[in-house]
Amino acid sequence: MNIIKLDAIDSTNNYFKKIILNEAISDYTVVTAKFQTEGKGQLGGKWESEHSKNLICSIYKKDINIKVQNQFVISALVSLALIKTLRKVNLSNLHIKWPNDIMSDNKKICGILIENIVKENYIKDSVIGIGLNVNQTIFNNLPNATSIHNLTGTPYNKDEILKVLVNNIKHYFNVLNKSSINLIYEKYESYLFRINKPSTFKNSKGEVFSGYIKGITCLGKLNVMLEDNLQESYDLKEISILN
Repeated sequence: MNIIKLDAIDSTNNYFKKIILNEAISDYTVVTAKFQTEGKGQLGGKWESEHSKNLICSIYKKDINIKVQNQFVISALVSLALIKTLRKVNLSNLHIKWPNDIMSDNKKICGILIENIVKENYIKDSVIGIGLNVNQTIFNNLPNATSIHNLTGTPYNKDEILKVLVNNIKHYFNVLNKSSINLIYEKYESYLFRINKPSTFKNSKGEVFSGYIKGITCLGKLNVMLEDNLQESYDLKEISILN
């Protein structure tokens, strides 16, 4: 596994996006950093992490070659790889909060930001950014955040976790290459946070409403059962899950 280790960087995803313009990068090359000054989350959100405590990395995946319309499957399989990795360190009650926040004991332990390189309507390569809370124990102003250390009472070696994680991502890309996208989605839905439970949502207009999460569409939209058994599908920018 080719690993580039940095002390501090604006963003490991940004680092990759700059170097791939001028360099040939091997499949599954990893960039890690002890600290990010501009760590990014979904929809422009920030990912904050205490210096040297957590696993901050980006993984470069080459030659994916799936249609742009199927891009959510990358997010789904990376989420499954993280679940598989966290089970290895004896975490329980693991779920995926749509679209790709990893939850343990109903608290967020990991976030994912995937940035794709598109050519002629196909995903050519991906930069898979991951922020996994490993040894941080205090999360100021983040009451819904947790870490492996907080949940297990044990500090962990980040390099060992990274090695397992990359192997698990390879595993699920191999599953994708040999099977249908639906198989990945079925596995993803089995871990979906609050599936078939009464939940509260907020739409892009700020309106709060209730419903039941029923799964995802083939495009990765969230299926929600509303009143009168009316089912609607929502994109990432259209809805957020409150509880």
